[in-house]
Amino acid sequence: MRLVLLLLPIVFFNGLCKSDVMTAPMHKGELQALYLVIQGFTGNSLNVSQLYSDPCGWTPIQGVSCDIFHKLWYVTSINIGPVFDNSLACTPQAKFNQYIFEFKHLRSLSFFNCFSSQHPTKIPSNAWKHLSESLEKLEFRSNEGLIGKIPKSFGHLTNLKSLVLVENSLTGDVPQELANLVNLKKLSLSSNALSGRIPASLGYNNSMNQLLILDFSRNSITGPIPSSLGSMISLLKLDLSNNNLNGMLPLELGNLRNLTLLDIRNNNISGGLTKSLQCMASLQDMLMSNNQLDGRIMEFRWENLRNLINLDLSNNSITGEIPESMVSLKRLRYIALDNNQIIGSVPSNFASLPCLKALYLHGNSLTGRLVFSQGFYERLGRRFTAWGNPNLCYSGGYVPPTGLKQCDN
Repeated sequence: MRLVLLLLPIVFFNGLCKSDVMTAPMHKGELQALYLVIQGFTGNSLNVSQLYSDPCGWTPIQGVSCDIFHKLWYVTSINIGPVFDNSLACTPQAKFNQYIFEFKHLRSLSFFNCFSSQHPTKIPSNAWKHLSESLEKLEFRSNEGLIGKIPKSFGHLTNLKSLVLVENSLTGDVPQELANLVNLKKLSLSSNALSGRIPASLGYNNSMNQLLILDFSRNSITGPIPSSLGSMISLLKLDLSNNNLNGMLPLELGNLRNLTLLDIRNNNISGGLTKSLQCMASLQDMLMSNNQLDGRIMEFRWENLRNLINLDLSNNSITGEIPESMVSLKRLRYIALDNNQIIGSVPSNFASLPCLKALYLHGNSLTGRLVFSQGFYERLGRRFTAWGNPNLCYSGGYVPPTGLKQCDN
C-alpha cells in the first residue's frame, strides 16, 4: 500500500504530461512568427522549420521556451546569441523583423553578442507597445553593432521588471519615458555612448520605488545627479561612475536607507560629503574617487556607516584630519584617502581593524609618527602607502614603508 501511495503522484504527473502537454499543439501564428524571427537573426543557412518542426515539444530550440495557454503552446522566452555551445548564433547580417512583436505571451527577450559592427543595427523604435502586457525582461548585451538611440517606446513596457542595455554602442539621451516603467527592479544602461542628462522624471513622485539596481556607468552622461533618485527607496545599488556628472550630491540621496553600493567614481562631482549620506546604515561600498569633492572629513559621522567595507575617497580635495570614528568601522577592508589635502596624524587604531587589507594615505599633508607594528606592515605589504607626506615619518628599526623617512630620536 505504501508503494502504491508513493507512485500515485508520479502516475498522476505522467498522465498530466501526456494529456495536457505532449499532445498540445503550438499556436500556428506563433509557430510561423518564431521561424521568421529566428531566420532574421541566424540567416538562411539553417532550414529552421525542418530542423525544429516541433519547437515547443520534441525538437526544442536552445534559448526558446514555451508555455501552455488555453491548451496551446505559446512562446514565452527568446534568447539569441552564443550563451551556450548549442545556442543560436547570429549571422553578421542579423536584423529585426516585425514578427518579433506578435508573440502574445512573450515574457523574456534577450540578445547577446548578436549585432556586429560590420552591419550596424538599430533597435526598432515602434511596436513595443504590442508586448506591453507580457514582457518582463528585455536585454541587449555586448552588441558592438547596436547603434542609435534608446527607443522612447520602451516606456510602453509597463510590466518590465528588468531592462538591461549593456556594452552596446547606443547613443543619445536617456529617454524620460523610462519613468513609466514602475515595475522595474533592474535598470542597467552601462558601457554605451549615452549623453545628455539623467532625466528628472526617473523616480519622480515615488514612481520607481520598486527599483533595486540602477546602473548608468561608463557613458558620457552630463549634468547634476537629480534629486528624484532619492525617491527610489528600495534601491540597493546605484552606479553612476565613469561619466561627466557635475554639481553637488543631492541631499535626497540620504533617503536611500537600503543602499549597499554608491559608486560615483570618475566624474566631476563637487562640494562636501553630503551629511544626509550618514543615514545610509546599510552602505557597504562608498566609492567616490576622482571627483572634485572637498570639505572636512571630520565633519562626517562615520560611525553611522557600521556596515561599510570599501571606502574610496582618493583623488579629491578633501581636507581636515582623519577622524577616530572611522577606525570604529570594524568591517572595513579597503580605505583609500590618497591624493587629498588631509592633515594631522594617522590614527594608530587602524592596526586594530580586523578585516583591513589595504590602506592608501599617500599624497596628503599628514604629519607625525607612524607607530604601526612590523606585523601590520607585513600584513598589508604594498597595499599600505604613505609616501608624499613630507612631514610624516616612521619609528622602529624594521624595514620602512616605501617613501618614508625614519623619525629622529
